Amino acid sequence: MSTRNSALNSRHEALGSKLDGETWCDMRVPWSYATDPNDEVVAVRTCAGLYDVSALNIVRVTGPDAVATLNGLVAIDVSTIAPGQARLGAEVNENGALVDDIMIICDGPDEYRVTHGSGATPEQLKKVSEGKNVSVEWDRDTHVLSLQGPASLKTLNPHTPMALETLPFFNHAKTTLFGKDVIIGRCGYSGERGYEVYCSSADAGEVWDSILAAGKEFGVVPASWTSLDLIRVESTLLFFPYDMPEGDTTPWEVNMGWGIDEDKQADYIGKQAVLFLRGRERIKQAGIVCDTDDAVEPGTRIFKNGKDVGVVTSSSFSRYLMKSLAMVHLLPDCTGLGTQVTLGGEPGICTGTVVQTPFYDPMRLRVED
Repeated sequence: MSTRNSALNSRHEALGSKLDGETWCDMRVPWSYATDPNDEVVAVRTCAGLYDVSALNIVRVTGPDAVATLNGLVAIDVSTIAPGQARLGAEVNENGALVDDIMIICDGPDEYRVTHGSGATPEQLKKVSEGKNVSVEWDRDTHVLSLQGPASLKTLNPHTPMALETLPFFNHAKTTLFGKDVIIGRCGYSGERGYEVYCSSADAGEVWDSILAAGKEFGVVPASWTSLDLIRVESTLLFFPYDMPEGDTTPWEVNMGWGIDEDKQADYIGKQAVLFLRGRERIKQAGIVCDTDDAVEPGTRIFKNGKDVGVVTSSSFSRYLMKSLAMVHLLPDCTGLGTQVTLGGEPGICTGTVVQTPFYDPMRLRVED
């Protein structure tokens, strides 16, 4: 597949991005700007940061068999998602292992958008749609601008006719923003109140500029993907496939039971396997605060009393929290809060302590404030 390009690339380059790093979903993304990503994190936590997340894959699934098709793909019951709502769900293979990040968005009866990452969704969606009265079309035009942080509402609200403050978490609506036709959804990947703006590529530049201009008085800044990764580790948000390094990680092993409707009647890929695997977790997702002033490298092995008990999946040194954070997989009997471990063998890189997650806002109050 050829590399995709965001309509905002010239703006990213003007902000200092070289757009020459690793692509994601075949799109070049702004991993860094001339600004310090740690300062961008502070802006998101205290004001707001604007991200270009147009690299997300968007698929439009429409027609009489749209619900049946999507119900065959994910472990949540798609028929329960009302127009204007969205849900994250577990997508697994025949063995019950996670194969992608995915969100199902209902725009109306028999009208859905699927956003997904870099996993097996294209292949699995092709399989479940075969022989059905459904249209499956990849949307290569829509751009997604994500404004995350406590100033997001007051930045956007004066510039749209909808009462944005009434939009519930994980809901969306068609409207206009700065006079442009958009869909605004209340969600994000930051652990803060935030909104995702879906617009056409032709309008993306003007919408991006207008958001930054409107938010300037509140401290809103453009934010890079490096800061997004720092923020999502603070908020302990999973990223496929990095937080599923085993290759056959089940939803139960990463505390993703909320992505499975166990009473769902419809069959889906891997249903029998994933339900059988509940209670048979080999490892469990947890969080460790590391006794070091640097980030511990993902892939670092974790030891307890000389025994290998797990691995670091994602990490960061959070200047905002002033802690070295590690998202980890541990043997289930090593996940108790306060458990002491050594990272990197004996004597190892450092010691660490299992703590409550998410590291930032552990009660998740801010995202739904």
